[in-house]
Amino acid sequence: MLRATGGTVGTKSWWNRTDSRLLEAALGLAALLDAVFGVLIPALGVAGLIDPVDTREVTPETATRVPGTVTDAVAGHGMTLTGTHRADLVLAHPDLGQRLLLALPDVVGSLLLLLVLVLLLQMTRTLRDGDVFVPKNARRLSVIGLTVLVQAVLSPVLPSLTTEALVSGTPMADQVPFSVTFTGEYVLLAFLILALGEVFRRGTKLRADTEGLV
Repeated sequence: MLRATGGTVGTKSWWNRTDSRLLEAALGLAALLDAVFGVLIPALGVAGLIDPVDTREVTPETATRVPGTVTDAVAGHGMTLTGTHRADLVLAHPDLGQRLLLALPDVVGSLLLLLVLVLLLQMTRTLRDGDVFVPKNARRLSVIGLTVLVQAVLSPVLPSLTTEALVSGTPMADQVPFSVTFTGEYVLLAFLILALGEVFRRGTKLRADTEGLV
């Protein structure tokens, strides 16, 4: 709401410091949970300190189990493939390299999400002064947009590449074809965030140019 006070124009915002603190706490908690469950726990599994991830969801070439090769696969490579359209590739005793390949897509995704949450937390802290239109926030939005764009590419590619590496040289290779399916939602979101960052940048530049004229 605008109000005249002593010949000047002031603003009254509905956002206050308590709202900023609550939002900071929510983003901080989200970042902590992501770091623990998305990065730390999978890393401990890769290191063999806790039970690792041993299953990867895949799209098999044919339905049901691998015909005539399941016994050989289990005996020679410790893998089974069960399911129909969406199947589970299960490794009985994954070694270090296999544990890393299984965990890598989720860990990378969690790290990118953690970066976004930290940047949002830093932006939220500028609300304490009641002004988010500062140059640093424009740069942060640009980094967030690029991070989302990277995630849009890596999200479908990493699982496919790591699955290909897991089944390479095993009887499962013929049953789990390499395939990547891209979706446009995250790409669109990334460009929207980048556009918002450009709006912030131009807004802060315009305000700096006109500061002191009014």
